[in-house]
Order: sequence, then C-alpha cells, then structure tokens
Amino acid sequence: MTKTPSSQAPVLGPRALNRATLDRQFLLRRAPVSARAAVEHLAGLQAQEVKPPYYALAARLDGFAPEDLAGPLERREVVRIVTMRSTIHLHTAADALTLRPLVQPARDREIGYFRKGLVGVDLDRLAVLAREFVETEPRTMKQLREALGAEWPDADPQSLAVAARCRLPLVQVTPRGLWGRSGQVSLTTVEHWLGRPAEPAASADDTVLRYLAAFGPASVKDMQTWSGLTRMRPVFERLRPRLLTFRDENGVELFDVPEAPRPDPETPAPPRFLPEFDNLLLSHADRTRVIPPANRGRTWQANTFYCPLLVDGFLAGVWRIIDEALVIEPFTTLTGARRAEVAEEGARVLDVLHRDAGYDVRFGTVIV
Repeated sequence: MTKTPSSQAPVLGPRALNRATLDRQFLLRRAPVSARAAVEHLAGLQAQEVKPPYYALAARLDGFAPEDLAGPLERREVVRIVTMRSTIHLHTAADALTLRPLVQPARDREIGYFRKGLVGVDLDRLAVLAREFVETEPRTMKQLREALGAEWPDADPQSLAVAARCRLPLVQVTPRGLWGRSGQVSLTTVEHWLGRPAEPAASADDTVLRYLAAFGPASVKDMQTWSGLTRMRPVFERLRPRLLTFRDENGVELFDVPEAPRPDPETPAPPRFLPEFDNLLLSHADRTRVIPPANRGRTWQANTFYCPLLVDGFLAGVWRIIDEALVIEPFTTLTGARRAEVAEEGARVLDVLHRDAGYDVRFGTVIV
C-alpha cells in the first residue's frame, strides 16, 4: 500500500467521521447479527450497570430481545469484567481472557493511586489470597474487603479491594447482569468462571485494528483514550503500511483499516436512544464526531448521568424513564418531522425492552 504523506492525506470533517463511526457501530442501520457477535465486533460494551448493554444492543441490532443477551450471559459466552478505562465492560469469553491481560499495565498503574492505603501490603500475597477466596465461591466486595482486612488490619479496606480487583481478572457472576433478574455483585476469577486457563494477552496490533474497525477513523490518542493504554504510537507506526491515513479539520492524523465503511457525510442517520456511558461517546480523545461543542457536558449534572439521544447522528438531547413514561428532552427545538421520528424510535425502544410495562413516550424535562 502506498504511504500517503500526512500533509497530503484527505481531510475528514465531523460529519464524515460521524457517519463512518455510526456505520461501524451499527447505528446507521440496525445489524442482523447476534448479540454475541455484536459484542465481539464492538470490542465490548460499557456495563457499569445492568441495563445499559441491553439498551446499547436494542439501538444497534435488528430483532433484538433481552433474552438474546441474557442467554449468552447465563451460558457464560459473555461476561462482565473490568477492562478498558478501569470500568466494567461486557465482553465475549474469549475477549475477557485476552483483552484483560492486554490492559493489565493500566490496572497496575491504578493500584499506585491507592498506595497510601496499602503500606506494608505484599501485593503478590494479596493476589494469591484473594484468588483462593473468590474461587472457593463467588464473593461480594464487602466479603473481599473483610477477608483481606483480616490479613492486613492496618491497611485501608477499600484500597485492599481495589488492589485485588486490579491484580485479578474478576468477573461479576450471574444472576448479576440478567434482564429482570439481576442480583448483587458477586465476584470470582474469569478463569474459574469459564473453566478455562489464562491466555496470553491479545496482540496490540490486532487490538488496534479491531478498534479502528469499530471506532475509526481515529488517532493514536483516540485509541489510547478508549483502551486506557499509553505509548501506542509505535504500534500505529508498525501498522502504517497496512492502514489508510486521513486528517481531521485540526490537522490531527487519523488512521483507518482500508476495508471499513466511510459513507457519504450526507447519509441519513435515524434517531437513536443510547444508554449512559455508551462507548460511542467515550472512545475518542476528540469527541466532536458525535458531540457538538455546544452540547459538551450536557449528559451529566453533579453525580447524575443521563442517557444520550442522537438526532442526525449527533448528541441532541437526553432521555430517561420516569414513572410511567420515556421522557425525552431535546437540547433545541426539533422540527415536526424530527420530533415524530424521535417519538417513533422511543416507542420502538419501549416495545423491545418494556413491552409489558405500559410506558408512554412524551417530551419534557429530564435534567433537574
């Protein structure tokens, strides 16, 4: 492949980047693939709470139903585990076994933030004891804090639990994560839960290619923001002969896999209701491909986070289920046609995930 000098690379504006990313995220049109296949393609879904992965897939998949994700969770084909950005993600079993080792350096750095509470603690011994404890049977974080605190009574209990979570690949076992049946968080190791030994870390090269296929075109800093990894420039340089290069309007170099879609910027983008913390909004250093500068920071207030609404592909409002209604708060006045499209999509979300609840769709105030 001929290398294009950065100064001569084609420029992609926010709409071009928006449409390219939406297409890869299955948000221009819903994809006829399984929930497991979607989780694999997207390299995981944010899953700090139970419901967001279901809303994420309802927005992206044709014919999705809650049992399409709950089933793979029960069969241990997908799991909930801390990976990117030190947050709980829903991954396929294979990715949980390989992506977690890849991002382990970031988890090791995280322990450093809690070093004041870990004075005198042998972290290797902590990992051995914690593994034995959670592999005997799944344990809650409270039980883990108490067990480790008995061994190191002078250490900070929360720091001990964080260290265990960072050193060990802990998964949240079912029924946690099941639609309509979720229980408290109980943890064991991914190897114990899956009945499979640890595997080597995923290749950094392959992970960059997967990231670009799901989130590109993107910069080195974008990929680092998504993964929590650092010093990824050499990986991109190694891959450069296999990649296309572009620039954004600020001159930042962007990389992409040749076969990935890059639709016309004027391709229609239907309204989409996404969950809080959806990776679409969190996986780039420069988020203007989805979040207009005027709407930056408008999906949270104090400690409350709201679900984003996309209109014409960009963040244009928030939504929330309040009492007996799906309430929509656009940031600006919508045309009659847009308003009708948004209401129709909201009704579809309710039909997919809350068919028996009898919720209405209405426009009103969400942010309080």
